[in-house]
Order: sequence, then structure tokens, then C-alpha cells
Amino acid sequence: MTGAAGEEPTTTATSGPAPQHVVAEVPGRSGSPWRRRALAVGLVLAALNLRPAVTSLGSLMEEVRDGLGMNGTVAGLLTSIPSLCFALLGPAAPRLARRWGPATIVCAGLAAIATGLALRPFIGGTAGFLLLSALALAGIAVGNVLMPVVVKRWFPDRVGPMTGLYSMALTGGAAATVASTVPLTDALGGGWRPGLAVWALLALAAALPWWAISRRPGERGEGASGGPGAGTPEASGSDAAGGPGASGVPAPRITSSPTAWALAVFFGLQATGAYITMGWMPQIFRDAGVSASTAGLLAAVTMLMGVPFSFLLPRLAARLRHQGVLALALVACGLAGYAGLWLAPVGGSWAWAVLLGIANSSFPLALTMIGMRARTGAGVVRLSAFAQSVGYLISIPGPLLVGRLYQQTGGWGLPIALLAALMVPQAVAGVLAGRDRCVEDEFRPR
Repeated sequence: MTGAAGEEPTTTATSGPAPQHVVAEVPGRSGSPWRRRALAVGLVLAALNLRPAVTSLGSLMEEVRDGLGMNGTVAGLLTSIPSLCFALLGPAAPRLARRWGPATIVCAGLAAIATGLALRPFIGGTAGFLLLSALALAGIAVGNVLMPVVVKRWFPDRVGPMTGLYSMALTGGAAATVASTVPLTDALGGGWRPGLAVWALLALAAALPWWAISRRPGERGEGASGGPGAGTPEASGSDAAGGPGASGVPAPRITSSPTAWALAVFFGLQATGAYITMGWMPQIFRDAGVSASTAGLLAAVTMLMGVPFSFLLPRLAARLRHQGVLALALVACGLAGYAGLWLAPVGGSWAWAVLLGIANSSFPLALTMIGMRARTGAGVVRLSAFAQSVGYLISIPGPLLVGRLYQQTGGWGLPIALLAALMVPQAVAGVLAGRDRCVEDEFRPR
């Protein structure tokens, strides 16, 4: 930990499984307890805003389609936009963070979320709705990439617990949005437009403390790595985005790291399973004879299971030298849940919902491993951008393919078999990503 302001920075081993990982903290940046608490509150507020733009729309999709005259194809496009935005816009986060500092970009992302959510219901027309949805999702994309960086930068000795905290807030925000969007819509007069726009207030409330953080001395332009002079040639020999540094030293190639690829595949496959179960599970249960209201409750249980596991898994992962065992345990839960859905969807419905909720907790595990597989903040931001961008690209076809299989076969046997089959490469990628090593050790120069 660093000492008081004005003292020389010290080095602190991260709480990850590799004791040799060392990160330089910034003097006075997060040393005092009140400052760390304030930063933790800001982290939670930001995480709460990384899903409502998606989940609030899902709750009111039928009303939005009717109100804007959307056909089924355009509505399907809406469900694919999140992964597409996350994949295409996430890589911009390292460059922006290097130029302006992570806190400034997180603040700008929250402002984009607030603007998109506030305006998209009232813009009029499907094209404007899609564009403003993309604006909000762009803010979410940079937040997704930079949250592990913020944790690594300000809480290098608490990577596991802090990742668990913001993962729990992210999952809790998604669940709370699903549960409260319709009641809020009814309370606001029953119109879907204010029911969607109201979530802009949450993003605005989160942007204010991040604006204050971004204005602290030395915050702007300090770079993504979080240390003094990060982003300068003297500090890193190259820029944080991977371009050649002023010193002329070639930047390492993130794509040369097997661990980075393993993390990307693990992230993409867990996202595929999560999006499919969130989108299709109610229909699976309804087709099996479960009532619509009960099917909704079962889907809510699956989502809510992520709240405690989002807190517990990162803390446990931080104490293990190899996180592959956790990846295998989550895959085993997923396989058991899919087998139950196939063989006895009604008889054990609550058990299958719980098991699949546990399996979907691979998301906080993936985020924790991203924070542990790099030594520096600059390494984390590049790894986070790469793993999430490639991972979200991998996840795009899954929900569309499952829907196609369901339409062609008229049942859920083949789609569930596909989901179970995808768990096998997810397990392999999780074991490879969980090995005790850093991506910097695997880099090759350009």
C-alpha cells in the first residue's frame, strides 16, 4: 500500500494467485480509508448502470415494438446490438483512457448512458431509437472494459473482493431493473417511454462522483496503467493501446498470448450461455407446460443467483493459484442444469434454474481472471479490451442460432444439446485461462 501523500510509492503484491505480481500505486491516490470508500462507492454506482439499458428494454419489448411499429427482424436486431457494440466499441477504451485517464472516460461513458436512455424513447422513429440505444451501449462498452482497470489501479491489494463487489452490483442492477421496470412504468402512468427514460437518472447520479474523481490532480492524461507517468516511454516503453512508444521500442502483440486467447474464448462462451438462458429460458419452461408467471419467476431466480456468486467467486478466485477448478465447477453446474431441462423441465424446474444461475456466474470469474493475468494497469486495460471485444464477437451468433434451431425443429432438444456442447470448450478455455501466469510473459514483439 502507499503511504500518505508526498511519500514515495511502494510496491504491493496483488491479491491474485501469483505473489510475484507487483503494481506500483500512486501516492495519495487511494491510501486513506475514506478515499478508498469513496472510490468503492463510485465503482458500485458505475457497475449498477452497466445493464439497465439492456434489461429495461427486454421488460418492455412488446410495448416498444407496438409503439414504434417494429417488425420482428428489427426487434431481433435490438437484442443483438449489445454484443455488437461491446465488441466493436470496447477496443477504443484503452486509447481513450491513455489520453484522458480512466476516471474521465468512465464519467463520459456514464454521461453517454444517461443521454441515450433519456432521449431514445422520445426521439421518434425506429432509426433514432436504434442510434440512441447504440450511444448508451457505447458508454456501457467502455465501462465494461475499464472496470477491471479501475480495480487494478486503485485497489491492487484487493482485486478479488473489489471485483466481486462491482460484479455483484452489476448483477444486482440487472435483476433490479427486470423486477422494477414494469412497476415503475405503471407508477409513471403506464407509458413505456417514461418507463424506459427513468433509468437515465441512475446513470446521471453515478456520473457526478466520477466527474469529481476525474478532476483530481494528476488524473487526466495519466494513462491507463495508473502509475505516475504511465503512458510515457520512460514508464512503459510503449503506449497503453499497443502502439509504438516514443522511445521506438516496439509494442508487444496481445494476440501472441495464449492466455489472452483463452480468456477471450472463455468470456465469449460464458456470454453466449448467459444471453441464451436469459432470453429463452422463460419460453423453454412455458413450452414444457409451466405458467407464464412461474416461468418469469424461474428466470428471475436464475438471474438473482448471480448476486451472491458475483461476490463470493472473485474472493475465492483471488485465493487460488489456479482458477481452472472454479471454471470446471461452474461448467458442471451448467451441464447438470441443461440435462435437467432436457429430461424433466417441469419436475425439477427450480433446481435447474438455480444450477443455470450458478453456471452463469462465470462472468465475474472471467473478470477476476482478467485482473489477475496482467501485472500492470496498462496490461489489464489491453487484456480487458481484447478479451471482451473478441468474446462478445464470439457470443453474437449464439442466441440467433438457438432461435433458428427452435423454429426449425419445433422443440428444445437440439438447442439444449447445443448449449450443453458449448460447455466443453468453455471448460477447456477456463482451465487454460486460470493458469498462474501473466500475459506479459507470453508477449512477442511486433
